[in-house]
Amino acid sequence: MARNQAGAQQQAPQVKPEGKSKSLILICVGLVAFLLSAAGLTYALMSGSNGNGAVSEAAREPARLPALYQPLDPAFTVNYAHGGRQRYMQVSVVLMGRDPEAMAAATEHSPLIRNQLVMLFSSADFEQLMSAEGKEKLREQATLAVQTLMEQELGKPIIESVLFTNLVLQ
Repeated sequence: MARNQAGAQQQAPQVKPEGKSKSLILICVGLVAFLLSAAGLTYALMSGSNGNGAVSEAAREPARLPALYQPLDPAFTVNYAHGGRQRYMQVSVVLMGRDPEAMAAATEHSPLIRNQLVMLFSSADFEQLMSAEGKEKLREQATLAVQTLMEQELGKPIIESVLFTNLVLQ
């Protein structure tokens, strides 16, 4: 029996190293395959190509800065003569842009901007302002007027949009 145990001990160590080497080889092959796929994925993501060599739209566009809002306080109040009666419009205006330095420059020109908007608001037709389309048209005209003014003063239309945060017609 001792001899059988000794023979079993001799045979057992020979079987275990062979099983370990197969496991080690399989682990190494799996690890190499994983590393190659990870490297390929990293290359594809970092190269920014969509497979045909063209750069994607998102990679070509510069990162968009967050919106900055500059209220023009106090609210604008404009009077109209409509239907033989005195009518009023009060509108709170906020300028939206994305460049902090340009928005600071726009603040310096706020008296000029306010003047331009007062002239625009007072020339609007009160009847048209009663509809949502008329209000939106006035907002678009205000945006264009401020952009044109900033183009003249600063060389670029730094204001992306003029927003009406409150508009009351009476």
